[in-house]
Amino acid sequence: MAISSAWLFFFLCSLFLSHGVLELEASHHVDPNLQVSSTTPPEYQPYRTSYHFQPPKNWINGPMVYKGIYHFMYQYNPEGTAWGNIVWAHSTSTDLVNWTPHDPIIYPSQPSDIKGCWSGSTTIMPSGTPVILYTGINPKQEQVQNLAMPKNLSDPYLTEWVKSPKNPVMAPSPENHINASSFRDPSTAWLGPDGTWRVVIGSKTDRRGLAILYRSKDFITWILSQHPLHSVEGNGMWECPDFFPVSIDSNRGVDTSTLGPKVKHVLKVSLDDTKYEYYTIGTYDLDKDIYIPNIGSVESDLGLRYDYGKFYASKTFFDSLKNRRILWGWLNESSVPDDDRKKGWAGVQAIPRTLWLDKSGKQLVQWPITEIEMLRGQQVNLPQQVLKGGLALEVSGVTAAQADVVISFKASDLEKAEVLDPSWTNPQVLCKQKSASVKGSLGPFGLLVLASKGLQEFTAVFYRIFKGQNKYVVLMCSDQSRSSLNDSTDKANYGAFLDVDPIHEELSLRSLIDHSIVESFGGGGKSVIAARVYPTLAIDGQAQLQVFNNGAENVQITSMSAWSMKKALIN
Repeated sequence: MAISSAWLFFFLCSLFLSHGVLELEASHHVDPNLQVSSTTPPEYQPYRTSYHFQPPKNWINGPMVYKGIYHFMYQYNPEGTAWGNIVWAHSTSTDLVNWTPHDPIIYPSQPSDIKGCWSGSTTIMPSGTPVILYTGINPKQEQVQNLAMPKNLSDPYLTEWVKSPKNPVMAPSPENHINASSFRDPSTAWLGPDGTWRVVIGSKTDRRGLAILYRSKDFITWILSQHPLHSVEGNGMWECPDFFPVSIDSNRGVDTSTLGPKVKHVLKVSLDDTKYEYYTIGTYDLDKDIYIPNIGSVESDLGLRYDYGKFYASKTFFDSLKNRRILWGWLNESSVPDDDRKKGWAGVQAIPRTLWLDKSGKQLVQWPITEIEMLRGQQVNLPQQVLKGGLALEVSGVTAAQADVVISFKASDLEKAEVLDPSWTNPQVLCKQKSASVKGSLGPFGLLVLASKGLQEFTAVFYRIFKGQNKYVVLMCSDQSRSSLNDSTDKANYGAFLDVDPIHEELSLRSLIDHSIVESFGGGGKSVIAARVYPTLAIDGQAQLQVFNNGAENVQITSMSAWSMKKALIN
């Protein structure tokens, strides 16, 4: 990932090679010359998360499972809260919730990475050996790809890694016409039935985004394909490409090398220009080594996205322990650099999410990993009731700044829904125009989270129902416009159209609230919006949780449960 795009990067080993990677150089512990900043975060930390991953201080950006242990390798600046001085930090877990820190495993030491160790991915070989491909910066400031593997495979914590003396294993040259400043973020590799490994690397040519394809028989010698796996004109640089299969008839995950008629493939790219991501679902033509998106796919950030809020540089991995595919991404900051320095840290990871193909085959569905529910404490329930237009209910008895909230609504009188203007095609723009304070017919209704007592501050997560030409249209919004009295923070509004039928389905909403994070899952995970907020009044015990309806029509609360969340043990 580029310098302009700070992020956490997680990798999970999902593939393995039958050959060992030989001739690796001496082991790499922490660089003895690495100077860790003495900057200490302030003692009072009202915005520091309690169950989202972050290091003790400074800047983070970045999974794999090996011998029953989950590994999180991520880009980390041990010297400050801004991007720079990047090493690969390392934490381990047995449950993806509680994390133990270890020494950094990769830092600049070879000519091929002496100017920086950037992002990459882990692949598990058929023998069970995890290997890392990562982007390094050489003395010419060129982006090249490097190889590393564990020094001691009997160590389940993988605390020492060694680099190949043959690094770089992939590099730009005058002959291959690769843009040396736009050649980064190798994906997890996959093994074809021909015994050949394949990997894609993000790049661009002018304004065309590229997933450059390489092949290898031994994971050491890589040959550039004559064509990319896929490319799209007008996207600009593709960062952090991720290419993986999903089952068409099961919610269970499949290994990254799985092929055949029972899977579709997903290609996700992160757009360096906009700092948004999008994905498409399609078919992998192994004979031609190309990816073909489904007909009608929108190949831009106006198309399908994992998350329609603050979410970037994501990575999936196949969890072989529980046969699931897990998505993990970086929730970029909404605070300004000066505020980051004051609080002593910047950068937080989303909650890991299980990911699968919706039964419609048209989109992916995400849901927080079940392990996060082990942190649920005191539970509060609201009975079924009608929530009249213009009213709000406070939910007491829950730690509103650190909670897990699940609620479902049922709307009647759908014929009274506001007519959807045909020009309202962009949900982000529509949510800005029709914020929580704009009274409607059926909506806005939903949650006010991290709300102050007098509602000077709140973050609203809500629905509106519109009457389209042939169906009802549900808009999901996360409105940060009133989230903080600090005007220096980013208080954007985010939105998505939710593929549910309000005639036959309830509108469910789950929000994970963690001090400065609000992750919201609509329609059972069909649309997800993450927000970073920094209230000045609604902090800790002063924060409230409310259910509200600012529409003219009544809606029914069919179920509602909220849990105070315990603090996870993180680093």
